[in-house]
Amino acid sequence: MIIAPSLLSANFGRFASETVRVDKAGADWLHLDIMDGHFVPNLSFGPQVVRAIRPFTKKFFDAHLMCSRPEILLEPFAQAGADQINIHVELGEQAVTPLLWKIRSLGKKVGLAINPPTAIGTVQPYLDQIDELLIMTVNPGFGGQAFIYEMLPKIQQAHAWRRDLKLHYRIGVDGGINYKTAVECARVGADAFISGTGLFGERSLKRAIAKMRKLVLQNALANGLDLNHRPNPAEQAAQS
Repeated sequence: MIIAPSLLSANFGRFASETVRVDKAGADWLHLDIMDGHFVPNLSFGPQVVRAIRPFTKKFFDAHLMCSRPEILLEPFAQAGADQINIHVELGEQAVTPLLWKIRSLGKKVGLAINPPTAIGTVQPYLDQIDELLIMTVNPGFGGQAFIYEMLPKIQQAHAWRRDLKLHYRIGVDGGINYKTAVECARVGADAFISGTGLFGERSLKRAIAKMRKLVLQNALANGLDLNHRPNPAEQAAQS
């Protein structure tokens, strides 16, 4: 399982020290919300910030491109140090497949994100091409929003597809993730938990991550779910 604090909720005036804090707090990934002011109504930061904080940690950088033209950003973020790049299924069929292949060609993990209003069926054609399905549990753009409980069936469906099709993608959840909602998501199959204010809003980031991890694991096991993700065998062979 993965606990990934989102840099969007960190102190923007102290990105370097906040990155070090995440590194020391026991997080698995650092999630990077990239917003262009067009695809979502907010601006965040670009590849220069990612490049600047990369030397401060060896943690996995998970870049989420909420952008209308991700094709112009894939190489800059890959070169800046992103380990996984997520693009949105809402970009449309003609755009999604070439983008997924481009991310793979850059040697990066491939993520596909889906917004709350979008039918979960739109991601099904791409499930065998991705390393993570990122299910947005708020409408993207701003941190601190309330979790949309109607997204739980989407997570459950994604988990059923993974099991039935014998695929190996992670199921990530992003938006309104705190102790309570992380548990709810784990119960239906999520295994990567992106949390901004739910973690950075706590006095001790280290204790918050440890608490979320413990609660998620306990409840997943109680519901018969194994959150120990196993990579795709073909992917392992390619890397060996």
